Amino acid sequence: MKNGEISVKKIKNKKDTAETSFEIRILRKKRNEHTQYWQTFLYSPKEENETVATALKALNDMEDLKDVEGHEAEPVIWENSCLQKKCGACAMVINGCPGLACDTRLSDLKKPVILEPLHKFPVAADLMVNREVMFQNLTVLEAWLNQQAAPAEGKNHDAHEASICLQCGCCLEVCPNYASDGSFFGMAAMVPASRVLIQMSEEEKSNLKDAYKKHIYEGCGKSLACQNICPAGINIQGLMARSNAAAVWKLFSRLRKKS
Repeated sequence: MKNGEISVKKIKNKKDTAETSFEIRILRKKRNEHTQYWQTFLYSPKEENETVATALKALNDMEDLKDVEGHEAEPVIWENSCLQKKCGACAMVINGCPGLACDTRLSDLKKPVILEPLHKFPVAADLMVNREVMFQNLTVLEAWLNQQAAPAEGKNHDAHEASICLQCGCCLEVCPNYASDGSFFGMAAMVPASRVLIQMSEEEKSNLKDAYKKHIYEGCGKSLACQNICPAGINIQGLMARSNAAAVWKLFSRLRKKS
């Protein structure tokens, strides 16, 4: 092979690498510190359908992780469990939009890939946030059954729909009405509450109905940004309409009859 051919091949290889590699820019924060900072890494996928989760795992598996400037870097802290779109642990903001790292393919993203922690929750470290407030809100609602129950006839579909909620927090991230210190609990609370409402007897619903009206019904602006972003594809509008009917409109009807 001639020298000129070797040079052309090297140039092509460099071009191919540049076209297939991704700059991954991550908003980072060390544990027990308040300052956040950006750090960028270069990653070249080995397969066509690799995800953001694949890239993060690969970066952390490197023995000598360095950023694009050649600085040594600590492994990126992020949450993951099933990596099969079933647990919601790997939720983060990807190129400005909340989603699951395991369900977001690099090939579908514009470059550079920008990763941030969810903004509506306290940041523990790097891309990991504390979502405890969601479970505290369910406690306030008392969204659980005190005895064995089954969905009313014809409500099995709604119960299943509500059961697939991942509690990932993506719906809260895009909600214009939700704040972690506010009285509105968002759809991350409405969906589990709807499942319980479906299975409760009328006698049991009293406390949950009052809390539902205060913390869900009165705060929702019906923008439905939550439905558009839900990784599980839950029909939030349908569940909310039927839950509102069960927890609010029937309650109002009884109050009007009493008056």
